[in-house]
Order: sequence, then structure tokens, then C-alpha cells
Amino acid sequence: MKEQITSKAYAQALVDLSLELKLDLAEEMTRLTEVINKSNDLETLVFLDVFTTEEKLSVLDTVMSSLKLSQITTNFIHFLIQEKRINLLPMIFKNIIVIDDHNKGFLRGTIEGSEDNISPDVKEKLKSYLQKKLGRDSILEYTKSATVSAGYRVTVEDLQLDASLENQLEKFKESVLNS
Repeated sequence: MKEQITSKAYAQALVDLSLELKLDLAEEMTRLTEVINKSNDLETLVFLDVFTTEEKLSVLDTVMSSLKLSQITTNFIHFLIQEKRINLLPMIFKNIIVIDDHNKGFLRGTIEGSEDNISPDVKEKLKSYLQKKLGRDSILEYTKSATVSAGYRVTVEDLQLDASLENQLEKFKESVLNS
């Protein structure tokens, strides 16, 4: 819990600073995260305590320079490495994306279902419902889920709409047992 609070605070401070400087922080952090995630060796270097701070900074400076990241982003990554808090980077990145989405007026979420694809009509109905309920547009990604045998489960931030067969059966079971 403490790590989540710290990650949110770092993310908010960075977003505030980037807005003042008219910097697209979400885009920069996305590029950096993608590069780190694509290379197992780089991921090992960054997140495991096998390498010294100097080794990590040396390699990451080369990576960040080639990505042409701003001084703010570079300094922040240096800070995380020097303070041995680089393990917070994935949570900080997630929070930056959420804050950036809020600032742009929309939310991201997932639709889980049993089919390979979702009908565009159903997806639009779900987006329309969320627009009315939350007052913001949403970008919804569909994923096939082994835990949903029929129906859909929609998750947008901390809101979950569960219209799955499993949820309906669980509610029915509780109503029978509690009556």
C-alpha cells in the first residue's frame, strides 16, 4: 500500500511538472518502458540488484539519450536508481498514464468475455453506458478470458460491471442460501 501511495505521489508530481513545461511525459515514459520491456537483459539490469548504480546509470543514460528523453525524465530515472526505488517505475508509469488519460478527458478499461472478439454494437453500447454513468469517454480493450463462460465483465479503473454468467450464478446461489 505504501508503494502505491508513493508511486501516485511521484506520478502526480511529474505530471504537474511536465504540464508546466509543456512536455508529453506519458509519451516519453511509454517509449522508455517499451524499450525496457523488449529486452530481458535491460530489464534485468534495471530491476535486479545485481548491478551497481553506476552500471545501471551508464547503460540507461545511453538508452535515454538515444530516445531523446527530456532532462526531467532523465533526472527522475537517475533519482529512482540512486534512491534504490527503480522497482516503483512500473507503478509510476501506470499512474502517469491514468492521470494523463484523466487530463485528456477519458478513461481506459477492459472488457472480458468468452468469445474471440466482441461485436462492435455491444462494445458501443458498453461505451455509451459508461459515458452516461461516469461522464467521460472510455477506451475499452477486449480480451478473451477463461474465467468468463458467457456474458461480459467490464473494468474501468476501480469500477467493475459484471454481467457474466458466473456472477449471475453466484448471486442466485447467495439469494437461495440467504432466504
